[in-house]
Amino acid sequence: MGTKPGVRSVSASALTGTVLILFDPDKPIDEIIALLEEVAESASHSKDRMPASQPRSETRDFSLPSLPAIWNDLKSFAGRAARQGNFISSALRSLSPPRSDQSESSKEQRQQEWRLVEADDVITFWQSSRTGLDSRQVESRLREYGYNVLPQAEPRSTLAIFLGQFRSLPVVLLIGSSVISALTGGVVDALVILGVVFLNAGIGALTERKSERTITSLLNARQPTALAVRDNRVQEIKGEEVVVGDLLVLTRGAYVAADARLIEVERLTVDESLLTGESVPATKTVRRLDSPLLPLGERVNMVYRGTVVTGGSGLAVVVATGGGAEIGRIQSLIASTYQPETTMQRQLRGLGNQLVSGAGAACGLMFVVGLLRGYGLREMLQSSIALAVAAIPEGLPVVATTTLVYGVKNMRERNVLVRRLEAIESLGAVQVMCLDKTGTITMNRMSVVSAVAGMNRFRVVGGQFFLGEEAINPLAHEELLWLIQISALCNESEVSRENGSTVIKGTPTESAIVQMALDSGIDVSELRQEWTLVRTVYRTEDRNYMSTLHRADGRPELLAVKGNPQEVLALSRWYMQDGQVRELTEQVRSDIRAENERMAGAALRVLGVAFREDDEASVEQGLVWLGMVGILDPPREGLRDLIGVFRKAGSKTVMITGDQSATAYAIGKELDLSAGQPLEMIDSIRLEDMDPELLGALAKRVQIFSRVNPSNKLQIVQALQREGKVVAMTGDGINDGPALKASDIGIAIGKGAEVAREVADIILLDDRLETMISAIEQGRTIYDDIKKSIHFIAATNLSEIMVMLGAVGAGMGQPLNPRQLLWINLLTDVLPELALAVEPPETDVLNHPPRDPAAPIIAAPEFRRIGVEAGLMTGAALTSYSIGFARWGTGQRASTMAFLSLTSAQLLHTISSRSTHHTIFDRERLPDNKYIPIAIGAGFAVELLSEFAPKLRRILGTARLGIGDLLICGGAALASFATNEVLKFVERYRFKPAELKAGAEETSPGYLGETYE
Repeated sequence: MGTKPGVRSVSASALTGTVLILFDPDKPIDEIIALLEEVAESASHSKDRMPASQPRSETRDFSLPSLPAIWNDLKSFAGRAARQGNFISSALRSLSPPRSDQSESSKEQRQQEWRLVEADDVITFWQSSRTGLDSRQVESRLREYGYNVLPQAEPRSTLAIFLGQFRSLPVVLLIGSSVISALTGGVVDALVILGVVFLNAGIGALTERKSERTITSLLNARQPTALAVRDNRVQEIKGEEVVVGDLLVLTRGAYVAADARLIEVERLTVDESLLTGESVPATKTVRRLDSPLLPLGERVNMVYRGTVVTGGSGLAVVVATGGGAEIGRIQSLIASTYQPETTMQRQLRGLGNQLVSGAGAACGLMFVVGLLRGYGLREMLQSSIALAVAAIPEGLPVVATTTLVYGVKNMRERNVLVRRLEAIESLGAVQVMCLDKTGTITMNRMSVVSAVAGMNRFRVVGGQFFLGEEAINPLAHEELLWLIQISALCNESEVSRENGSTVIKGTPTESAIVQMALDSGIDVSELRQEWTLVRTVYRTEDRNYMSTLHRADGRPELLAVKGNPQEVLALSRWYMQDGQVRELTEQVRSDIRAENERMAGAALRVLGVAFREDDEASVEQGLVWLGMVGILDPPREGLRDLIGVFRKAGSKTVMITGDQSATAYAIGKELDLSAGQPLEMIDSIRLEDMDPELLGALAKRVQIFSRVNPSNKLQIVQALQREGKVVAMTGDGINDGPALKASDIGIAIGKGAEVAREVADIILLDDRLETMISAIEQGRTIYDDIKKSIHFIAATNLSEIMVMLGAVGAGMGQPLNPRQLLWINLLTDVLPELALAVEPPETDVLNHPPRDPAAPIIAAPEFRRIGVEAGLMTGAALTSYSIGFARWGTGQRASTMAFLSLTSAQLLHTISSRSTHHTIFDRERLPDNKYIPIAIGAGFAVELLSEFAPKLRRILGTARLGIGDLLICGGAALASFATNEVLKFVERYRFKPAELKAGAEETSPGYLGETYE
């Protein structure tokens, strides 16, 4: 593109890359604006001509603003530049869209690559100064950009939650069945069914509302404040009132209220783990950076909202607030992320379609057969509709909800908070467990795990020192005692007593060293009182060690040095071993360097320690080398065994971390993520450029992803899902939010970031990952219980269809009238299903792999099982009916015998439905379920009422039977139950090796081809 006279250079790249503008302040503003209009129009045409495969800008993660918005931004920028009267070169990598609750002028707030700009230029750009903004500027910017608050998602209303309960297919089927019942004269039945529907919806809505309220109460209600320079003085202001151009004062422990460019630092370190996943605080600088492609953790001249200052101090100019901050961009990513349908939702929908098809076919077949047998049209129409109602599982929705609510209650007692009822069921299907390292695998708390003193290597476990396998008292080991004391003296962490407990305040690294001293039995406060601090010389960019000078009564001055092992070793002339100070030879130096390399290779943060105690102690030369300490954010205790349990349960474990590759690899080896096989990992720095199919193929193989950012985590989760995996994601940081929402099951750890807790499906309140095992067990149990209930419903409802079809087809009349069908369906569906819905977990629930999410909830082999079971119950009912038919012909007596036999067989089938492979003949009993005998007993009691209560007999159309007929009905039902149990036992026994037939359990095919564990 050519340039107009008076403008030195203008370039544009179709608004997908950099727009670089260099203005001549001597030219009129109108001429500059006219040129900008031409640039915007040209860019728009270029954008229209751009092929679909054109890659997006690497820094743009959202839709482009409209052309008028771009033009307004450029015009405003031009005007400001012209008014300033100097040249401004700015790389506008992206133009952040305004929040909906901000004014139109907030479009002027940009997310620039501020790290590429000199600090003074940033101050000039925002018309700020070292004396801060004045009140007029603050008020103007609050009006222009809005308050420094993040967009909040609108909570669902109680009505919306209630109406959401009606979106499942089983509920639709229930409503349809009530309509059919009403149309065929069964108004009472219709009202009962609708009552069940609304009861189910009420239970689900109340449970979800209670969970959401609990979540809200857990959110951190603290409104952080900020120190800012305004009107040439430091003021404490509300975090929401921070505006762009404000000069933030950063001190240790301060919460960073907005994204800001640093202009002054003094040993400033910031904990950015919530954004980056890096467990080690970032050391900050003010120098301008050159690379535009640095990940967030390496942008050392920037601080970001939500992070915490862990050491030192600094000044920073605010460059982005509210939705324009990095956290706001992550929340935008969360808002655009689709939350997948749960496995059970998909499977229940598929089952509903199968039930509709089966019921329709059965009704049509019976209607045709009845007409061919000479029955009346109206009679067959009523019977067919009644049969269709019987085929729909009235109790299924309430059973599913009851099972989930019961599971939620159990989980709450185990410190697991479930936000969505369906989420806990999804745990049972998890195939890949993606664990965020910082805060999940580790506790985001640095600890000393290794020490070298006197040329001996010590392991530190739980504050205890070990030399080999021998526990060592550090107070009795002179070199180790010196190492610990000098490290504690050359240290800025503060030790105090609060509420009877020792509290350490400082950087994680220095706090870990002080904790090591306290665990060793050293009173750090007393030690520091004895050795008074005289002077501190801090580390700098050119000097990677710290030194402190101390004095004590009657002793020479003491210089304590701690820092980079290579530099500290270079200052040392002597070393301590066996209680003696010896001269450092080249061989000893070589041995120390080798040990440093070994510790660094184990991903430890290594610090060398030395001292000098004489009249010239203030000179940082001729030091006595003491050794090294290795610091790590270690994995949680017992996590290696826990990952083994995950593996046994069939769930692969993947670690996702923002840490460097070496750190990630060392932790992966320690946790045995690869089960003894070679460990595979991917450095995610270039993950955005990777082909999705390649990423999916690699994601199935690797155990570790290192140096990831929030969008990388989202990519990894979605890549695994595209490969057909059910993915769980754990996390506690802001950077975990998008992946938590996109995963099939998002799990927030304890008291992490609000964003993580808000989007997660499940929250582990006790910060213990071990709780996941009980959650997975409960998830599998819930799915199994729902499956048992569905299995029971399908078998019993199918038996009703088979009884009607069999009798009508054989020309024996209709054994059951429509009211008897509805009575059986309501009686045997609700109570037994509710009892099966709260079955305790079977002992081997974690010994088999997760279910295939693509498989239907009832597979073909199980349908064959259901057919056999339904056939046995049908045989019981038709046997009784045949006896009655032979004695009395068609009528109430024969119909009553079929009615009682079928009802009794279905109630007894509740016992068989408790397990697919355990039988009543096994020595090992199933876990007790107190609700089973209650459900069966109540069912038989109500059944007897239909026999002995005259009014109920008249309603149902049953007859009073003699004792002999009742025995025939009971015997037929018992024969059906016993035959089913024998079939299960024989098939399991037949598939076991001879040596196991004594009673040991083994995975084997179930009868009729089903596989079970």
